[in-house]
Amino acid sequence: MKVTRVGLVLGGGGVTGASYEIATLMAVQLATGWNPDSAEVVVGTSSGAFVSALVRHDSLTLDSLVHPGDERSDVAERIRGHLYQRGGKRNVGKWVRHGIAPGLRRPGVTLFMGSPAPYHSQGLAQWVASQIGEDAASTWPDKPTAIVAYDIESRQRAAFGTANHPEAGLAEAVAASTAIPLLFRPYPIGGRLYVDGGVASGTHADLVLGHDRPLDLVLIVAPMAADLNRKRALVHEKMFDRVGRKSLDEEIALIRDAWPHCDVVTLTPSPSVQNAMRPNPMDAGRAVPTFMRTLISMKRKLAQPEVWSLLSDHLETAVHRSRAG
Repeated sequence: MKVTRVGLVLGGGGVTGASYEIATLMAVQLATGWNPDSAEVVVGTSSGAFVSALVRHDSLTLDSLVHPGDERSDVAERIRGHLYQRGGKRNVGKWVRHGIAPGLRRPGVTLFMGSPAPYHSQGLAQWVASQIGEDAASTWPDKPTAIVAYDIESRQRAAFGTANHPEAGLAEAVAASTAIPLLFRPYPIGGRLYVDGGVASGTHADLVLGHDRPLDLVLIVAPMAADLNRKRALVHEKMFDRVGRKSLDEEIALIRDAWPHCDVVTLTPSPSVQNAMRPNPMDAGRAVPTFMRTLISMKRKLAQPEVWSLLSDHLETAVHRSRAG
């Protein structure tokens, strides 16, 4: 029987991005029987880091978003409670040293690195622990998993779970990966400060190349790399998608260059799903509408011949292999 090795990449996209990824993976599993946790390697950035933690601990269920008896407002309020936690000291000195000074020399997004912010991302770490358990949250998955943040001092991505990066518990790494500049303060791990991995790229798909064997399929779920924008898209939406697509295209080119026989499937939100997700991807009130709209959209997306031919070939084969084992 053919052996299929699958890599899974989960990109950033805020609250609605996480909702989109949860619904997408559930739809893929329903369609093929493939369990995302069986992926040879998982790469998660920002909201995708949170979903990666769920994937690696078999917690990717409807309960991870909606509890029995919940109204839509209950879901939104619970998400806000986890995300928007205040407290702690705002370190202006570190912003001057790591953000303003370098940003004046090379203007750009680095100007905001380490900036004071109203919230801290510890609530994200606590949310992870509530979903997968304290023990799992404080350790690292046994299977290859990379959670990507951005080191504001070295100005480089930091892929926790890979060689040459500080050890951290899974919940800590997720908190670092989701610390959006200006909204969340940098997250400290091992004496260094980290912010959202999306600062460097929304996906970091090329990290799958660190796997010790070539993969047969890389499945990429990218909430902020849409090919087609909705009609009422605002300027910042188009910009994020354009930048996200550019980075992702470069990463896919690296994968195909290194592994010529590896297939790549990228799933991004359709215009109808974007209408539920945007314009504010951090709007907790849009989580449930995004989830529902994504499930509807995925029925059409997965049925497209160019998508289904690859997913059915690789993922159904992977299911048969795991059952045979």
